[in-house]
Amino acid sequence: MIYLLRHGLDDERFIGGHSDVPLIQEGIKQVEKATEFIVNNHLEINKIYTSDIKRAKETAQIVNKYLNLEIKEKTYLRELDKGDLTGKSIEYVETHYKEYLGLKNIHKKYPNGESMLEFYERIKKHLNQILKEDKTLIITHRGVINMIYFILNNEEVTLDKTKFGVEHASIHEYNPKRKLIKRIY
Repeated sequence: MIYLLRHGLDDERFIGGHSDVPLIQEGIKQVEKATEFIVNNHLEINKIYTSDIKRAKETAQIVNKYLNLEIKEKTYLRELDKGDLTGKSIEYVETHYKEYLGLKNIHKKYPNGESMLEFYERIKKHLNQILKEDKTLIITHRGVINMIYFILNNEEVTLDKTKFGVEHASIHEYNPKRKLIKRIY
């Protein structure tokens, strides 16, 4: 089995993407509870891969207090690149980039960033690397996990962020033999 864990809650007053906004206290607690699930359910994990973005790396460090494994950072596990909006406050974006809030077009590219369709293609290109090793915990972002669901379910990509239940610190199990992915926590 391969497990995908979304990072815990970060400060949502800022645009995420490739930003280095850290986890907040609630996010740390969410990750600790997800880790309890991993430990209590004896999920067989012998590797941890994480996005190299701060909130994912912090999540990996919390989980690893209990698993004590080598953590490998992978740039291909990064969230959608929101370009010039990355790390900016929502307030700033509402004033300067309002047309990018609540984006409705998968082809519209963030200034100096990616479109949702380009993001989908990036994850599709790296899917074999992402899902290649059994007994792996992959710590990443909602967008990455959503794209994996779209690809594995052979569904057309949409902008629906909630479709697959990828909440903060949720865990998703991918069964490589059956080619099935589902949320387990």
